[in-house]
Amino acid sequence: MVERVQILEAVKEAIEKAPDRKFRESLEISINLKNIDMAQPKNRIDETMILPKGTGKVNKIAVLGKGDITTQAKAANVDLIIGPEEIERLGGEPREARKMADEYRFFLAETAMMPLVGRYLGTRLGPRGKMPQPVPPQVDAGPIIERLRNSVKFRTKDKKTFHVAVGTTVMSAEDIAENIDAVMKKVEGNLESGTMNIRSVYVKTSMGPAVRLM
Repeated sequence: MVERVQILEAVKEAIEKAPDRKFRESLEISINLKNIDMAQPKNRIDETMILPKGTGKVNKIAVLGKGDITTQAKAANVDLIIGPEEIERLGGEPREARKMADEYRFFLAETAMMPLVGRYLGTRLGPRGKMPQPVPPQVDAGPIIERLRNSVKFRTKDKKTFHVAVGTTVMSAEDIAENIDAVMKKVEGNLESGTMNIRSVYVKTSMGPAVRLM
């Protein structure tokens, strides 16, 4: 386990070493695993979690469906609503579908729409880890949308190195350190041997050099 003070010092160093930019940069940690067989699905990590201090930016969310879920989505000020006809149309527009998949961070879909989504958009959303979260008819999509606004998703697939967004340069170093601490605890909880399965962790801004955490 990395001590919070170590995390804070590494975050400060990463921000100080980053070149001055006229735009808000993201910060991320890079986690390298060891002594674990990623060919085994049980060892892979696929998590969506709320960051305690938020992401530092607004996650764009799309909702796929019709009826009640669209009403709930509008009330929650969702960024995009896609109906059944549009899902089918996008299936025949690979460039537009790819752009949408890259632009929106999270997708929700009413459960009945999932077969349609899989058929027409699965090849665009699946490889990016963005297949929609199914929302049953009796569940209000509003609270789910609000949670996802401050959430990050990370997954290892079959690789031992993966990255997790932990904030932006407009946030305080203390808030970013708290986010990293929460992510590390979540990652360690997913690993069979906890910290013994972690080779190294680095933190960096989008354009800056990496600083080692552990």
